[in-house]
Amino acid sequence: MPRRKITIAVDGYSSCGKSTIARALASRLSYNYVDTGAMYRAVTLYALNNGLINGRTLDEEGLIDELDAIHIEFHFNPETKVSEILLNGENVENDIRQMDVNDWVSQVSKVAAVRKKMVKMQQELGKGKGIAMDGRDIGTTVFPDAELKIFMTADPDVRALRRLAELESKQIPAHFEQVKENLLQRDHEDMNRSESPLRKAADAITIDNTHLSPDEQLKMVEQLALNLIEGRK
Repeated sequence: MPRRKITIAVDGYSSCGKSTIARALASRLSYNYVDTGAMYRAVTLYALNNGLINGRTLDEEGLIDELDAIHIEFHFNPETKVSEILLNGENVENDIRQMDVNDWVSQVSKVAAVRKKMVKMQQELGKGKGIAMDGRDIGTTVFPDAELKIFMTADPDVRALRRLAELESKQIPAHFEQVKENLLQRDHEDMNRSESPLRKAADAITIDNTHLSPDEQLKMVEQLALNLIEGRK
């Protein structure tokens, strides 16, 4: 008898390891994994590359007019064993991690038309369940009926150090204070936007991973998922 499939929603602040835990959990359960943050980053990259961001201004109307020209896909890379994002057929997995994208992604994400398009795509991807998806509004907006909702948090300094290490591993220049300021600014913008703000779902389980290793948090979340899949409390 096949095991029951569930929907797993992982939300939380920037650089809390949402993608890491959701990806690892999906691998353990043989579920599909979707990094929704990468989708908003891809839209931001498109805006940067097509003159819709100039200096300190985002051309929201221009971006809305261009939304039908933005096509996002995820392709599994057999060498890295992870899904990588394609923007209009081009692999942009590394490009979307650049600091200029970091600086603008929250502004782009709060555009109502952008969120509506991304949410619709995300809901289509998760129709058949058996999916782990991370972001900032998965348990509240995208999948409010998800069987397992996780809300991740961590100390801001720890988050900044993790983000800095990620950037350095990809040879992207950055400084600790710059990274921390960017994270805190994104938190503020994400929590205060009018469209699908970042907030914990009432039935989400909070995991503070400030002092947890990746293996420890994966073991914790995997057990929560298996309890639901196998009908245990």
